[in-house]
Amino acid sequence: MIRVLLADDQSLVRAGFRALLDAQPDIEVAGEAADGEEALRKVRELRPDVVLMDIRMPALDGLAATRRITGDSALGEVKVVMLTTFELDEYVFEAIRSGASGFLVKDTEPEELLRAVRAVVEGDALLSPGVTRRLIAEFAARSKEPAAVDVLAELTEREREVMALVGIGLSNEEIARRLVVSPLTAKTHVSRTMVKLGARDRAQLVVLAYESGLVRPGWLG
Repeated sequence: MIRVLLADDQSLVRAGFRALLDAQPDIEVAGEAADGEEALRKVRELRPDVVLMDIRMPALDGLAATRRITGDSALGEVKVVMLTTFELDEYVFEAIRSGASGFLVKDTEPEELLRAVRAVVEGDALLSPGVTRRLIAEFAARSKEPAAVDVLAELTEREREVMALVGIGLSNEEIARRLVVSPLTAKTHVSRTMVKLGARDRAQLVVLAYESGLVRPGWLG
């Protein structure tokens, strides 16, 4: 059973999400929060698998709450999906930098929301292709010289290659075709790379790919 915490300052939004999620045989709503501070308390108390976190909330906004959750090693298994009314690029960038595993607009289709919850539990980053490309473009625009710390030392040559392909926005299937391997093999390489680097999900691999210099601005083409 996937346990979800709903964090949104609008009770009507929470009620709608609860009705949808509780109707699923594999998902249950573990709790609700009306602001970031309450969300943080509920996460520590309930240890949900996924937090659906609104970006704009009183007391403590969703980005700050997410940074505290993802920065707490005791909450390492908790995944955060950010929710907002508008798909604004600066929010996408900051959400992923804050450690969120995904980003959705509130008017997304119900099936997409359910897919999101299930996907992040499996360790996948929830970003549509369009959002992924914009996220990568944003990193390319903002990146300066890569950090001096060599975070890639433990990776094999193939794992570095796979990480670079994740960094430019390719899915497991696209990586498999590029490297002429099976999708399962591609997924295994991605998973091993995440474990070695301590990355929570694919979104963090994109961050690390740019910050380590493995992928550099100008590669987008």
